[in-house]
Amino acid sequence: MPTITLDYTPAYEQGGGIGRYVRELTAALSQFDQVTDYGLFVSGASPAQLPPLPGKNFAWKPTRLNPTWLARIWQRARLPVPVEVFTGRTQLYHATDFVLPPTLPGTKTLLTVHDLSFIRVPEAASPGLRAYLEMVVPRSTRRTDHILADSEATRQDLIELYNLPPEKITVLLSGVDACFQPVVDSGVLMTTRSHYNIGECPYILSVGTVQPRKNYTRLVQALANLRQTGLDVGLVIVGGRGWLEDTIYKTIQETGMDEFVRFTGFAEENDLPALYSGAVCCALPSLYEGFGIPVLEAMACGTPVVTSNISSLPEVAGDAGLLVNPYDVEELTEALRRLIEDSALRNDLIQRGFAQAKRFTWAESARHLHDIYQGMLG
Repeated sequence: MPTITLDYTPAYEQGGGIGRYVRELTAALSQFDQVTDYGLFVSGASPAQLPPLPGKNFAWKPTRLNPTWLARIWQRARLPVPVEVFTGRTQLYHATDFVLPPTLPGTKTLLTVHDLSFIRVPEAASPGLRAYLEMVVPRSTRRTDHILADSEATRQDLIELYNLPPEKITVLLSGVDACFQPVVDSGVLMTTRSHYNIGECPYILSVGTVQPRKNYTRLVQALANLRQTGLDVGLVIVGGRGWLEDTIYKTIQETGMDEFVRFTGFAEENDLPALYSGAVCCALPSLYEGFGIPVLEAMACGTPVVTSNISSLPEVAGDAGLLVNPYDVEELTEALRRLIEDSALRNDLIQRGFAQAKRFTWAESARHLHDIYQGMLG
């Protein structure tokens, strides 16, 4: 039987965000530990649909029941059907996406909570998802043996908002894949621009699902301010469609920025380094982030960053980015202007960014996770 089973469903279902987190962590874990037996639980999949396993000591544990049906069974109806019905017996089950399913007595459980944005910024979450998370996440955090938080900011939120004991929560930081490095080949940069229909205008890049928490509305307003003062610059937003998007599109129309804002949709991971490298700067003025991987990816590619001074983002950016109040459009505008016009500042932040990004590796994340697993198994 697998010693440890991870919920790999987000990696199978989601291109970015939590999906990438689970993929990267699992791949790094397979390089670090080639002895322990791991099961990868995937809901909504048949064996024929699954990609190659990351290592010989890993095994797929799929079920055709999709996540929606499992949520109905486990969280809404609260039927005590243990996850081991699908995975087989396991010593430790790692729930990687906020919610813990029922398990057999004696199975150790580990739960990853990426953020509490649905509480901190409730207006930015879809009502249905917010209501679901408000019901199941507190219950899951009480039931699990231990919790992983993506950042110290998320850990403090868990302690404050759920009154959890500090010793029950460990911070597991994310990493930056080695593929994120400066792309200097002009041919590659031009090909990537053409592929995503990005014109010749210099562009500010933002990466993340199109949803209110990413604060694209204020970013578009800042772009309009920059253009009104004569800066010829555009905005490229890389990310899949999300929810509550109408305000973003309305702002683009109201500010006359239709011609200067480009939504690429989801981008292939292999294209991201060129997209970062081709930008004059990267802007991530989110209203809340559990971690904020794009900050580090941009830095690793030599692209200076403007990001928010709240939630986990100061932890991630360190002294290598310009931090702004994400609710202040004028402050955001001025920070973007400085990065575009002040070459000395740009160069300084680029060098600081390289150093900051090197502090975060998936190999170190996997080593830390392995230590947590072993500690729980005794």
